[in-house]
Amino acid sequence: MDTALFLLAVAYGVAIAKSRTQVTPEPGFNWMHVEQMAGAFGCVLLWLRRSRPVEVACVLMALSVPFEMVSGAMLAALFSVAVHRKPRTTAIVYAASLLPVVGDSLLRPDPAMSAFHYAVFGTIVQGCAVGWGLFVHHRRQLLVRVASEAQLRAEQAQMRAREEVAREMHDVLGHRLSLLTLHAGALEYRPDAPSEDIARAAGVIRESAHQALQELREVLTVLRAPETGERPQPTLGDVHRLVAESCTAGMRVRLLKEIPQAVPDLIGRTAYRVVQEALTNVRKHAPGAPASVHVTGGEGDGLTVEVTNPTPGTRPAGVARGPAGHGLAGLAERVSLAGGRLEYGPTGNGGWGITARLPWP
Repeated sequence: MDTALFLLAVAYGVAIAKSRTQVTPEPGFNWMHVEQMAGAFGCVLLWLRRSRPVEVACVLMALSVPFEMVSGAMLAALFSVAVHRKPRTTAIVYAASLLPVVGDSLLRPDPAMSAFHYAVFGTIVQGCAVGWGLFVHHRRQLLVRVASEAQLRAEQAQMRAREEVAREMHDVLGHRLSLLTLHAGALEYRPDAPSEDIARAAGVIRESAHQALQELREVLTVLRAPETGERPQPTLGDVHRLVAESCTAGMRVRLLKEIPQAVPDLIGRTAYRVVQEALTNVRKHAPGAPASVHVTGGEGDGLTVEVTNPTPGTRPAGVARGPAGHGLAGLAERVSLAGGRLEYGPTGNGGWGITARLPWP
């Protein structure tokens, strides 16, 4: 673009010079030589149009009044101002550029055109140069805006992906680590327990640690190589296995599931996560308390998942209440993404309950 504008300015100056050579020069001082030097200086000055467009345009406007050969370089400078500066600055420079047009019509009148028509013609030509520059300016602004919006969408998608990974890691590891905490606390509280109980607790700890590592490895594999596909997701049918694991760990869990039809994958996966998080919270915050899991609903009526536990009895020494975390907030977000609603809070008997209502079209 720099080279093209430079060559156009040179071509304009050469055309003016050829039209002047048709007139026999007067003896004495040759003004044409000075004008040619000014035209060459104006063309060279265009190479600064990107860094200092306004300054270059002002200098060329001043030179175009006595030297007509600089007019081509001035048009290129006006175009540069419109491209690289704000429209308000462009309007001011364009208004100032109309003064040389008026001066040129008075100093060098054209016998084939009146001064008024000459001024109108010059205004239109310079307006075309400025209009082209404004088009390029707005085009570039649009591209910058599109790129910024694309970057913002990419950042938002990355943020959603991180949140999804955080929820997945919490759901996968929270359940396993709560089992480890429960049995480790029991072993610490009862070091004199029968060898059979110690062996059974140690086996559960080993199995839970192995499962936690395996599930963590699956999640990391998907993160490192997403093109290999997503890891297998749990369904509502896996709630039986989840309850069985909790019972093996020493919890008392009562499951009542009344679902006559097959549940959609998203609804079943969300229901499984609700039960998983609820049982994990029971182990962390109410160790020793029984839990009741109630899953009901049908197609068209929606799916309701309710997990409750009464007030826990005496908490064994060495098994402390776990600190409150972000599990329920993440669970509420997961249920909301599935189009449902999550309710949780204390029950009438002093216990705690979590109820998720999921749509089932």
